[in-house]
Order: sequence, then structure tokens, then C-alpha cells
Amino acid sequence: MKLNWKNENSIEMKKIYIIAIVSLIITSCGGGSGTSIESVLASNDLKQIRQKKTALDAQQKEILDQLKQLEAKIKELDPQEKIPLTTTFSAKESLFLHYLELQGNVSTKQNLVMYPEAAGILSRVFVKEGDRVKKGQLLARIDDGGLAQQLAQVEVQAQLAKTTFERQKRLWDQKIGSEIQYLEAKTNYESQKNAVDQIKKQLSKTSVTAPFSGVIDDVITEQGSVVSPGQSQLFRLVNLSEMYIETDVPERYITDVTPGKDVQVEFPVLGESVNAKIRQAGNFINPANRTFKVEVAVPNKDNFIKPNLTAKLKINDYTNEKAILIPQSIISENAEGQQYVYTVTDKSENKAKAKRVIIVTGKTQGDYIEVLSGLENGNEIIDEGARSVKDGQEIKILINNESR
Repeated sequence: MKLNWKNENSIEMKKIYIIAIVSLIITSCGGGSGTSIESVLASNDLKQIRQKKTALDAQQKEILDQLKQLEAKIKELDPQEKIPLTTTFSAKESLFLHYLELQGNVSTKQNLVMYPEAAGILSRVFVKEGDRVKKGQLLARIDDGGLAQQLAQVEVQAQLAKTTFERQKRLWDQKIGSEIQYLEAKTNYESQKNAVDQIKKQLSKTSVTAPFSGVIDDVITEQGSVVSPGQSQLFRLVNLSEMYIETDVPERYITDVTPGKDVQVEFPVLGESVNAKIRQAGNFINPANRTFKVEVAVPNKDNFIKPNLTAKLKINDYTNEKAILIPQSIISENAEGQQYVYTVTDKSENKAKAKRVIIVTGKTQGDYIEVLSGLENGNEIIDEGARSVKDGQEIKILINNESR
């Protein structure tokens, strides 16, 4: 019977609205005033037109007042009309990981363009592009310009000087001969030995060796070319096993982004992602952009990651193991700038009252925000319908989700 009464009441309400609308239309067309709109407009009498408008404005206000009275009566006769329908969820403590999202470029400290240390003709090149080489391996040789022959001659003179010195030393030990002869022999020997070492050092510069293990990425100068120190590029040697990403971090994160922090690294071009850690955080703030440098070491077992590759970084700068997270969409703000949500009190079956709770929020992640104070674990919070309720208002709960 109650359902039939509500249906009949709904029908009556519709009839009332229809009558009101029809009455408004009739009034707007000139009904009830004795003079039609058309005749008033056709008269071109400004005074008569203004009188007609004043009469219609009064009738419109009267109809709106009547509509409000009808709506109030409907709510009085049907209490369900004034109870907002809502859904709720229970606040639960959970792990909250906040990430700082940045972009960086892949680099390697072992990416070297090699130059010769000696001038001359590049007489031999022992490697080609793509070859893997070990540290100290001979890559090329430069014509020594006769240094090898000069070394041989100096070594002979050094051997003679050594023999002379050793004989003179034996005589001097037996107190035979003069001290000056002994000193001259010693000085001559040491001079010849230094000359040999110097030529050997110069001769070693004609051999180009790998300073570290890696891959010959490019052979820049071909065999037979004339090369000179600091000008002629010979090879590009790259080691892809020790890659890192360098990025600039705003100075406000200087206490949060520290060595050892976890980082999620994504390579959009490769469609790959890896987990890494911050290896080094810079101690210098760039005055131009107020940032500091951060290095993130990345593993590269398959050598897919290349220098200068773009990477997206998500650095875990904040962790809360017992955080209460709520959707940002249910938060409102009062005139004082305070944020608030509605919780449920005096709950009985599927009915309750809404209670306004002032909250303090923290960091955001996606559509959710951390609540630092105002809510406790287990509080039932109004979700759908939160923006249509008032403090202390009776509500009807349709669905109670355990958590969002």
C-alpha cells in the first residue's frame, strides 16, 4: 500500500508541475491581463509595454513562490525525498609510496674517443668496429720515426757505461784510483740509463692500447693516415656494462632524494623498465636552475641500453607504512581554506548522520591523497554524495565498501 501511495503522490506531483507550467505559458502569452502580447507590441506604446512587463514579472514571481510551496509540501508528505542517498567506504591504514617523476639521459663514464700521444703515420690498425677488446690490448701502432734504432744505440752506450762504472767501483772499493774517476763513471752510467728510459717512454707512445675493456664502436682514422697528438681522433671505445642515468632534481627534494633510495626506471623506446637505486647525489646546487645532480646506476646485462637514451625516473622520495588514503574528489574546502570530508555517525541499519571532519592532507599519488590528521583507521567516510550533504544531516547508505 505504501508503494501505491508513493506512486499516486508522484502522479499528483507531476500534475501540479504541469498545471504550473501551463499557467506560466498562459501568463507569458498575455492570459489574465486582458491584453495580448501581440497587441501590446503592435501599439508601439512604451508606457503600455513597460506596464505589461511589470505585470508579467509579478505573475512569474507568484508562480515561482507557489512552486517552492509545492516542493516543500512534497518533501513533508514524503520524508524520503529529503534524505540524500550516499555510498561509504572504510578508512584503512596502508603502505604509501610517493614517487618523484623526472626525466634523464643514459650515460657511461667509459665512453672514450682516443687520441694519439705521438705524431707520425698510423702504420698499423689491429682492430675493426664491433671488436671487443680488453684493457691494455694493442689497438694500433704509429711509425716511431727511427726511435727503435736510437734506443738500440743508447742501450749499447748504457751497457758500456755500466761496465765502466762497475770496474771503477771495484777499484775504488780497494782504494785504487781517484774519487773523481769513480764519480765520473757513476754519473755517465746514470745519464745513459736515464736516456734509455726516456726513449723507451717516447717509443711506448707509438703503441695505442685500450685504457679499459669494451667495444670498438668506431674506427675514426684509417691505417696510413698522418696523426698528431690532441688533434687526430683514432677510435671510440665504449663499455656498456657500467651505465648510469643522470638527472637534475629540484633543490626542495635535497633531504628526500639521497643515495640508496629506490628508483623505477622506464625506457619508453625499449618498452622496458628496471629497478635501480640512487648511486650518487650531488652536493652542489646549480644557481641557474636551483637543481642538483643525481646518478642512478642501471644494470645492462644484454647491452640493450645505449648512451644518451631517454629514461623516465620514479624516485621513491617518501614512504609511510601506515597511511590513510582517500580520493581527492570527496574533499571540500571551507571559507577559511580548511579541507574537510564527511564521516558517518549514529549509524542504524542503512541510515546514519553525516559529520563534517576537518583534515590535514599530505602528498598525492594519482587520484588519491594522504591524510595526515583528522581521520583514524576504521572511520566510515562518505564517498558518492559527499558534496550534496550537510553537517548533521540524515543520510541513507546504499553501499558500504570496506575500502577504496
